[in-house]
Amino acid sequence: MPIRLHHAARALAGLALALAALAPAAAQDGDAAMAAKITADKGCPGCDLREGELRALTFETADFRGTNLREADLKGASLPQARFDDSDLRRAELERINAPGASFRGAKMRGTDLEKAMAPGSDFTGADLREADMASAVLTGGAFPKGDLRGAMMRRADLSGADLQGARMDRVDLERAELVGANLAGAVLAEADMDRANATDADLRGADLRGVRLSSARLVRADLRGAQLDGALLRRTDLSGADLRDVSGLTAARLAKACGDAQTQLPQGMSVTPCG
Repeated sequence: MPIRLHHAARALAGLALALAALAPAAAQDGDAAMAAKITADKGCPGCDLREGELRALTFETADFRGTNLREADLKGASLPQARFDDSDLRRAELERINAPGASFRGAKMRGTDLEKAMAPGSDFTGADLREADMASAVLTGGAFPKGDLRGAMMRRADLSGADLQGARMDRVDLERAELVGANLAGAVLAEADMDRANATDADLRGADLRGVRLSSARLVRADLRGAQLDGALLRRTDLSGADLRDVSGLTAARLAKACGDAQTQLPQGMSVTPCG
């Protein structure tokens, strides 16, 4: 009897190992079938696709409105003009996604990975992008009005011409980011890192720049009227042609570390060293 039980146990163990070996292949087949159906249907609005393996998706005007894509893997997917309005993309993998002109209005995107994403002209109005990784992403002309980007990683991101008016951007990492012509009026950038950022021609009127790092940043012709600059680090900051009238918190000691030119407009009684 004990011998028979031993043989039975070995047989069951072998069966378990065989099923375990088949599981990954079955899962891959299921993922492929799901991706094929989504492609055929041009999307899956309102579906539950959490943790889905969706890297193979490649089609235009996909509809994922209201879809649960939490922790889904869309790395490298090509979805131009896709609709992700009100979807759940928390901690989703969107690295290197190709989604120009996509809409993420009202989407939950806290902790989403958008590193090196190609999403110029996309709409993130009302999206929760706290702690999202957008390093080296191309987001030119994107819309983030009054968005929540607190703690986001945007190092080397291209946000040229983007609308970030009134956005919450406390502690955002914008080191070496491109912000040429961006609208940051009224944005909260307290304690943000903007070292070496290029904010030429940017609109920073009324922005909260308290404690922001601007070492070697370019604020050429930037409009900073009414901005708060308490504790801002201006080491080697290029203020050529910038308008700093009516700013608050700016001290002569901090301004002495920056440079400008004859077109730089400063509060009365202040001066700036010419850029060499």
